[in-house]
Amino acid sequence: MPFTLAEVRELIGAPGAQSTSLKVGTAYLIRTATLYYTGRIIEITECDLVLADAAWIACTGRFSDLLKDGTHSGLEVEPFVGNAIVNRSMLIDATEWPHDLPRKQK
Repeated sequence: MPFTLAEVRELIGAPGAQSTSLKVGTAYLIRTATLYYTGRIIEITECDLVLADAAWIACTGRFSDLLKDGTHSGLEVEPFVGNAIVNRSMLIDATEWPHDLPRKQK
């Protein structure tokens, strides 16, 4: 017996059905397929994360040191002027960012 479209989506987890452990209002360091971002999530949509006070991180320096203290001599930062939108399908991993969000170009 064939499945309906709704049944197929439920079985395979269509984008609208995907849940996330990320929380609105929390700051994160997010790794995507090619770039790092920092920012506070203000919205989670079916396909995207919307980040306020966002920055593109060109270079993290020593990653573990960055996670420990939020700064590192090798850190390169390019802040966004407005919000950043990151496609959820590009997300590799994320960690909560307990430090001040980097907002100065470096």
